Amino acid sequence: MVTDRSRRRAWTLGVSTLIVVTLLYMTVGIISGLRSVANLVITPFSWTIDVVARPIGHLFAGAINYSDVVAQNERLRYELGRAQLKADETWALQRQLEQLTSQLHVPFIGSLPTVAAQVVSISPTNFSATFDISKGRDSGILAGMPVVANGGLVGSVISTTPRGATIRLITDVSSSVGVTFGKGHQSIVISGGGVNNALSATAVDLKASLPTGTILTTDGLSGGLYPPGLPVARVSTVKLTPGATTYNVTVTPTADLGHLFYVDVVLWEPTS
Repeated sequence: MVTDRSRRRAWTLGVSTLIVVTLLYMTVGIISGLRSVANLVITPFSWTIDVVARPIGHLFAGAINYSDVVAQNERLRYELGRAQLKADETWALQRQLEQLTSQLHVPFIGSLPTVAAQVVSISPTNFSATFDISKGRDSGILAGMPVVANGGLVGSVISTTPRGATIRLITDVSSSVGVTFGKGHQSIVISGGGVNNALSATAVDLKASLPTGTILTTDGLSGGLYPPGLPVARVSTVKLTPGATTYNVTVTPTADLGHLFYVDVVLWEPTS
């Protein structure tokens, strides 16, 4: 038989169970609600962060990619520079070989003895045009001797040391060379105008025919600075003045003065 104590215990247990269930339901609802509210609050911020962070990520990725491109470009420049240097060295060596080969057998110096020398430095300015060579008095080279290269006259020796010499180019402003043309009956003087200026000859007799392309050679007059027959220059322009009895010409050296690696010093001294 059910006692009052049993009933109270059963009632208390039921009420407690109901309270617990109710609390659990309410707690779950509140948590769910809080989650919804949190989602509403956090979602805009997470979208904003994503919108901001994505370009920054792209920026960092772009910066890294740009650095790679710069590095690759620098590498390409380096490789191109090496290739150009190699090509220039090959060209220079080939040029030196051609000049040395031709200068050892210069036809226009005839039987005159020569000394082949290497150009060690060039010092051209607007007023002075000189260069130094690797041989001097110990090789028989003296001041005043002509210097030739592949193509023609380059200049003359102005000073020497036991193992070196300084050469004045024909383009130097203080240089003058007596030349002849035609059948050798006409002589004129070619003057240097400086490194950046053309060689020229003035006061050419109007009766003397001197068309462009004419080769001018040293006249070899008694007491002159050079032996006869050395090619010096080629006429490039003729300047006529109406009414004048003479005319002027500009000339271009037959030797390639811009690329001198080896020269021949002609062991010849002027005669008095």
